[in-house]
Order: sequence, then structure tokens, then C-alpha cells
Amino acid sequence: MTTPTRGDQTRLPDVVSRATRRGMILAWCTLVYLVIDTIILFLIKGNSQAMQAAWVQDLLGMVPPLAFLIGVKVARRRASPAHPYGYAQSMDIAHLVSGIALTAFGGFLVYESTMTLVGRERPDIGQFTLFGYDLWQGWVMIAFMFITVFPPLILGRLKMEPAKILHSKALFTDARMNRADWMTGVASIAGITGIGLGWWWADAVAAIVISLDILEDGYKNLRSSLTSMMDSVPRSLDSGEPHPIPGLVNARLAELDWVKEVGNRTREEGHVFHVDAFVVPVDASEVTAEDLIEARELCQQLHWKVSDVSVIPVTELSPLLRTETATSEDVAP
Repeated sequence: MTTPTRGDQTRLPDVVSRATRRGMILAWCTLVYLVIDTIILFLIKGNSQAMQAAWVQDLLGMVPPLAFLIGVKVARRRASPAHPYGYAQSMDIAHLVSGIALTAFGGFLVYESTMTLVGRERPDIGQFTLFGYDLWQGWVMIAFMFITVFPPLILGRLKMEPAKILHSKALFTDARMNRADWMTGVASIAGITGIGLGWWWADAVAAIVISLDILEDGYKNLRSSLTSMMDSVPRSLDSGEPHPIPGLVNARLAELDWVKEVGNRTREEGHVFHVDAFVVPVDASEVTAEDLIEARELCQQLHWKVSDVSVIPVTELSPLLRTETATSEDVAP
């Protein structure tokens, strides 16, 4: 496997390139589905607060896949004198934008739906004529919301694998949001059914449930993106445990004859890692520049996510450094 240089997304392993293409295709599929879905929802939502909230959620649902697509495009740009660290952190910015949008609109919808409930506003769902028969419009809403339960579930499942391979928080969070979107359909159906049964409050309650789901998605996006941008310890997407790559770097450096102790501090920059590795030499007077260069190259060859490494000789390790080790079996492709 060739060693990628910072900001160079053209020399990545085939499995990563395939995952990127698959993630982009799924993101485009999500956008196409949501555009069609929001148009139909707009035409049939009527005065239902639950349908209004579902419509807004689908509009906001376009932000994460769109942010991922833009982030991938920007991250592919090579490093330059003006941006020596490359553009990989654009993925974190995309994640942050998604979190802000979802949190802001989720909070607004919670407020609006709550005021509707407190004000005891009664939604009116009318009828329409089809082939000479008068039909309640609520049946159309229920049927459509039932159908829309399934596409997000499928898209969410398909996005999980490329998101984990790429270590893309934007795509991973988008996948989790898709998988949880069934709640929107179920809540909308419950609210519309409640109106049909004469429970005026059911629609507003369903809208609040949907709004809280949007707000929760936004909070998770926002917290995760800010944590990454504050240079916290990188964590695995699925388990939330510390990512094994820093431990893999430690294990590789510890194998060198001239290294006595090793620790590192690693930060995420989008979907790649920057590693500052600190080594305590057995004999500092015998360490050469060639030794440090070789150690750096060995670390960069460990995994495609290791985008940049600095190997720094020290007399003792700081207690803040991560000193755990890991094996290649602990790390995903």
C-alpha cells in the first residue's frame, strides 16, 4: 500500500476509494429521495402539525448528505503553502454545519408545536373527491407516511459500512439519522389517526415527538463535531471507545531496537489522523536523523488513516500521552 501524503486523496487504498464512491452514491440517492418526498409532503400536509414537522425534517435531512458530498470534494484538494495541513478537516466542518442546522430548526419546531398544544389549536383535515367518492385526506397522509418508513431504513443500513471504513462522522451520523427516521413516519401516522378519532391534541403531540427527534439528532451532530474539532482523543464510530490506531503506532515504534518507551497524542482531522509520537531512546546519543525518518515512514505505512506523523525524542514521557498498544487486527480497513 502506498503511503498517502497529507491532503492527497488520490493514493488511498482501493477499499477506501470504493467506500468513498459508495458513500457518495448513497448520499446522492438520499438527496433524490428527499427531494421527491418533500415535494409530495408539501402537497398533502394540510394543516397537520405532525405532517409539517415531518416535512421540515425531510428538508433538514438533505443537509447531512449534502455536507458530506461537499466535504469529500474539498478534502480531495492537495495541501498548499496556504494550507499546509491539507483540507481533510472540511469533513469536520460539514459535520458541524449539519449539527447547527438540525439543532436550530429542531428547537424552533419544539417551541412551535408546544405553543400549538398549549393554544389548543385544532387542525382541520379536509376531504377530496375521487371517482365520485368523498375521501378523507388523512387516509392519503397515512398511506404515504407508511411508505416513507422504509427507504430511510434501507439507505441508513447501506451507509453504515462505508462510514466506518472512511471514519466519516458526517456519513455515520447521517446513516444513524436515516435508520431512526421510522419514528417520524410512525409519529405522523399516530397524529393523523388521532385527529380522525377526534383527539385534537394527538397531532401536536406527534409533532413534538418528531421535533425532539430532530433536536436530538442535531445535538449529537453538534457535540460530536465540536469534540473532534477540540482535538479530543479519536474514538471509534460504532463503539465510542478510543480508536486503536494510536495504539498501533505505539506498538510499531516499540519494536524498534533503539526505543525504550513510546507514547503519542493523536488528533482527528476529518477522516484522517495526525500523530505526534514521543519516544524515549535507549541511548539518546546514538539516535540519528535517519532513525527518526525511518520510524516516521514505518508509522505512515501502518494504515491509510495515518496521514502525518512526527517522531519526537524526549527524555521522559508526559502522563498525558497515550501509551496503550494495539495490533493490526484491532483496526478496520
